[in-house]
Amino acid sequence: MVDADQTFVIVGGGLAGAKAAETLRAEGFTGRVILICDERDHPYERPPLSKGYLLGKEERDSVFVHEPAWYARNDVELHLGQTVDAVDRTAKTVRFGEDGTVVRYDKLLLATGAEPRRLDIPGTDLAGVHHLRRLAHAERLKQVLTTLGRDNGHLVIAGAGWIGLEVAAAAREYGAEVTVVHRGQTPLHSVLGPELGQLFAELHREHGVRFHFGARLTEIVGQDGMVLAARTDDGEEHPAHAVLAAIGAAPRTGLAEAAGLEIADRAHGGGIVVDEGLRTSDPDIHAAGDVVSFPHALFGARMRVEHWANALNGGPAAARAMLGRDVTYDRLPYFFTDQYDLGMEYSGSAPPGAYDQVVIRGDAGKREFIAFWVKDGRVLAGMNVNVWDVTDPIQRLIRSRAHVNTEALADPHIPLDSLVP
Repeated sequence: MVDADQTFVIVGGGLAGAKAAETLRAEGFTGRVILICDERDHPYERPPLSKGYLLGKEERDSVFVHEPAWYARNDVELHLGQTVDAVDRTAKTVRFGEDGTVVRYDKLLLATGAEPRRLDIPGTDLAGVHHLRRLAHAERLKQVLTTLGRDNGHLVIAGAGWIGLEVAAAAREYGAEVTVVHRGQTPLHSVLGPELGQLFAELHREHGVRFHFGARLTEIVGQDGMVLAARTDDGEEHPAHAVLAAIGAAPRTGLAEAAGLEIADRAHGGGIVVDEGLRTSDPDIHAAGDVVSFPHALFGARMRVEHWANALNGGPAAARAMLGRDVTYDRLPYFFTDQYDLGMEYSGSAPPGAYDQVVIRGDAGKREFIAFWVKDGRVLAGMNVNVWDVTDPIQRLIRSRAHVNTEALADPHIPLDSLVP
């Protein structure tokens, strides 16, 4: 069968899906490309939603992956505000949820992303309770932060992960009062461990954020539909005019599960199980982005990565695999954040328990340094804080799996490149 006779369907209109469609055309695919997005906005990137756009420093149009005219110009059939409610693997069809339209596919890409985890406590139906995942969420939250800043209002954030901390920073820049409630003893513990998590706690305290560690929300108190306070399981009550639930995200695997595709268990992050070529347990169905659990040979484990770079690179990799190219998806996890005057990039993977020491190169007190997570003399991950143009050597060092001299690793006068074999 020639390309022109084939139909490739992409379910999910985020960055991974949009970049997959772009790659199919760039690689010369001449068949039908159908991109189905359950939002009414054109595909967009998510980092600005908790960074520049939320702060009012970036325009709305800047978040979109392509200008709207790009899709028609490249003959990509874009279905906005549409859902897929069933995949028939035998007939190789997808069915639209709105009107029951059935479309046949030769190859299918599931890029359904993730959705915010919900607080399961009384009061979450109040108008002042928010999540942040979609552009509409960010637009609403920006209005809320503007009002809170003007009126000296209080925002309570459940969760001290990246979204929680980035919104906390934005809220303080607007002038709102902020309290962060977190079950752990330091922010970002599952990613950075206690050593570097404490640095972010100190950063936010310096900017007026209050932390309530070792607790969780048990009730959001309101009146006439409005939020008044948030209560925790240790008996504390925090004044609140708005609450943000930032307790993580869950992969949107429902469609894949109903189709009988293999799904990773929650203990391992959930997600649609794929091989190194991002193929699911059905060879004609691929998956990419936040929703996938993929094997990473370097770390000897399956991973589910929710960050921007995974969507940016995973969508194109899946597209090439759909075209029959030889693909091994082994990108290092990478993410970045901007909070107040701190900018940071992180590469690799070193959850608590995976490393035996953290090596600091530079001045952590001034927040100008690189941190390395090391196990048995090998670098598993590196984070540069207000130090730039070092991502490439950090990633080469991680990939080399070389034993390094930790004194040399800590010495900023020794070029990183010299430590890479």
